[in-house]
Amino acid sequence: MRVAIVGGGIGGLTLARILHRHGIDAVVYERDASRSARPQGGSLDLHPESGQRALADAGLAGEFRSAARPEGEEHRILDPAGRTLVHHRPSPGSFSGRPEIDRSVLRDLLLDSLPGDTVAWRHRLVAATPRPAGGFELTFAGGHRAGCDVLVGADGARSVVRPLLTDARLSHVATVVELGISAAERRHPGIAELVGPGNFWCIGVNRVLSAQRLGDGSIRVGISLRADDRPLAHYRSRRALLDLFDGWHPRLTALIEASDSPPLPRRIETMPADARWAHRPGLTLVGDAAHLMPPVGEGANQAMLDAAELAAALAADPADPDAAIRAYEEAMFARVQPIAEMSARVQAMMLSPTAADDIVRFFTPRRAEAAPAG
Repeated sequence: MRVAIVGGGIGGLTLARILHRHGIDAVVYERDASRSARPQGGSLDLHPESGQRALADAGLAGEFRSAARPEGEEHRILDPAGRTLVHHRPSPGSFSGRPEIDRSVLRDLLLDSLPGDTVAWRHRLVAATPRPAGGFELTFAGGHRAGCDVLVGADGARSVVRPLLTDARLSHVATVVELGISAAERRHPGIAELVGPGNFWCIGVNRVLSAQRLGDGSIRVGISLRADDRPLAHYRSRRALLDLFDGWHPRLTALIEASDSPPLPRRIETMPADARWAHRPGLTLVGDAAHLMPPVGEGANQAMLDAAELAAALAADPADPDAAIRAYEEAMFARVQPIAEMSARVQAMMLSPTAADDIVRFFTPRRAEAAPAG
């Protein structure tokens, strides 16, 4: 059984690692030139029942505990006047909840656990053609070709593999602008103290100003807005971003003023929460390629759980991969739909006119649970 995984993100690498542990070789085709070709984003809170379970299946629980930051679970929620609405402090050093780990650190942990030839860098898939005897012929930019018996799309929001299974349309649900503050403790100690060691949100009317401490001491700043028709170029102006928060407390807008990276806007898109497809032999999807949902803390966790469950199914019945894929898909559809529906509700709540009151009610009775993460 030759398994091809398209996409070297967290989900694809988790799948490759667990398959490797079961003696099933897989090749991960990644369009980037190397692991350091581009930034990998912010920090992830890994949930015990999904992301952490997948890492246990991958034999990497110990490595995760060494790299994770349980103090990153701390979160603070303020209003535009700078008043604290919620402040959750986790138990010091406890791994019982949802500790944070930088996405880049987690990706490196997975890459380092794989044989050196598992990831084929500089391989951007352009076509997958069914073969008469089963499996697929893969064509990559530049003309390179490869064959496989099982093709797994782990290639994210703009998946090239997804259209082979479904024509589900993406919906624009929000706009996010990202900025960064390097060496925050040294350069901006007041901002570092405001944000704390974990996640920080300031909730206004139809907009959120957020910040997240990373393991290297930098702060990732995010601005979340309701979907609109403005071109993304509008949000590349720092002045335009500050105008969005006119009247907010200066110590909050200082997050934008102190950033030392250019604003990076992007559209947040989602698939329908009930998206599914008819089974097709030798082909399936994991992660955002399968169930793109708002970034409120579930995406990476569900991608890793997808990988763990698909790998377990293939390992349990390697002689009949189609039966394994069918079983994985039915279980995944049932598991993901309520999570996608919940994520959509949280996304809408956070960008509503009454978001501050709604968020306080959402968190106050269950502070032991993790906050939505960017």
